[in-house]
Amino acid sequence: MRKSALLLMLTAIVLLTSCKSGNDQGQLTGVRANKKFFPEKPYGMSLIPGGSFTMGKEDEDVAGAFSAPPRTVTVRPFYMDETEITNSEYREFVFRVRDSILRTKLAILAEEANMGGREEVEQKKGDASGIAQYSFKETDSTDNAYFKYMMDNYGSLGDINSPTEGRYLNWDVELVWNTEEFPDQYYAEAMDSMYLAIDEAMTRKRKIDTRKLKYTYTYIDNAEAARGRSDLKNYIKKEEIAIYPDTAVWVKDFNYSYNDPMHQDYFWHQAYDDYPVVGVSWKQAKAFCMFRTEKRNNFLAGKKKGSGKEPRFRLPTEAEWEYAARGGLEYAKYPWGGPYTTTDRGCFLANFKPERGNYAADGALYTVEAKSYDPNDYGLYNMSGNVSEWTNTAYNPSSYYLGSTINPNVEDETNKRKVIRGGSWKDVAYFLEVGTRDYEYADSARSYIGFRTVQDYMGTKMK
Repeated sequence: MRKSALLLMLTAIVLLTSCKSGNDQGQLTGVRANKKFFPEKPYGMSLIPGGSFTMGKEDEDVAGAFSAPPRTVTVRPFYMDETEITNSEYREFVFRVRDSILRTKLAILAEEANMGGREEVEQKKGDASGIAQYSFKETDSTDNAYFKYMMDNYGSLGDINSPTEGRYLNWDVELVWNTEEFPDQYYAEAMDSMYLAIDEAMTRKRKIDTRKLKYTYTYIDNAEAARGRSDLKNYIKKEEIAIYPDTAVWVKDFNYSYNDPMHQDYFWHQAYDDYPVVGVSWKQAKAFCMFRTEKRNNFLAGKKKGSGKEPRFRLPTEAEWEYAARGGLEYAKYPWGGPYTTTDRGCFLANFKPERGNYAADGALYTVEAKSYDPNDYGLYNMSGNVSEWTNTAYNPSSYYLGSTINPNVEDETNKRKVIRGGSWKDVAYFLEVGTRDYEYADSARSYIGFRTVQDYMGTKMK
């Protein structure tokens, strides 16, 4: 008995000690997440370690612009796309916007036609052709009390101006695109609102009116909010952007030139799936970044893998772009080092306009696939040539003289000139130099301008 009592006493002491070890004993220990955070490298991106470099023209300024004097600049670590955004990747954005608009129209029309009730949906459950299947998803209040509360009190989950009023679209049912298979007249009516006018149809084939493909998003003007002192709602901006690329740039950019095949096929034909998207304005590139951010965060929310900080995709700043283009090489003229545009065997290292205008000398007449030529030491392809790339920075010829030397950037909504970098398939070698600056207007789209995105790195990763 004595041994049993002693054993029980020892067990109790051990249990009390173990319980106490998890107590902070009145000490400040901080609030920590349930699990340790490890940065996850986004698909198709390279990690660019933070560091310092000499930004600008280290040697002669052939153009005499004097807008890029050399100076030491430091940037924080970030992820960057290994390639320019391709036609295939941008097409996913176009399809998502198109399908969202159509599903919204179908859901609203089903409701107006008194076909959105739960009982009738149940009755038509086995009917794969009824428009009722595209009705808004019903949410059981026992499963989602927040949804019921918001809808009862605000009629929305946050955007009172949304045509869906915060309700969920039904993405489980496939859309029907073949006109001969439209399920009913209600469906045909919704589709009719998406098409070009009947007098614009040719050979009895009606096409989607791409002008209606508009993406709406909101964001906070952080720079303005940091300086101001009024309510946050005054700094929330709303943008509605027509996101379809301007395929006519292949014709408009070149007078007296036959480029109709590129106009007709470049964005849609599978032969160009892996080529960089062009005809996209700065505003459209920004909208794509918002779409990519939304897609990723919706997935993480569904998997409950949120880290407290939602990953955000954006355009690179001018300094980030040049730092990444140099690939860790100091005083390099081109991403591959320099100072020549060919190898010792005479092979060209980029897609540009060589030899006094012999476009085909480098193996391509227009653009090439986004993953062409050799990558730089950060694993980035075509940082020089192929297409010039939008950056987030507004162009100011004096910014190198006046700006900060740590994460420099000029963010000015009133300045419509935005910096483009890298040179393109139609440019001479000067514009391929990593220190060369150029610009285009934000609302312009060109056959030689594309973009790639970046994402901030959470933590410290210096080279």
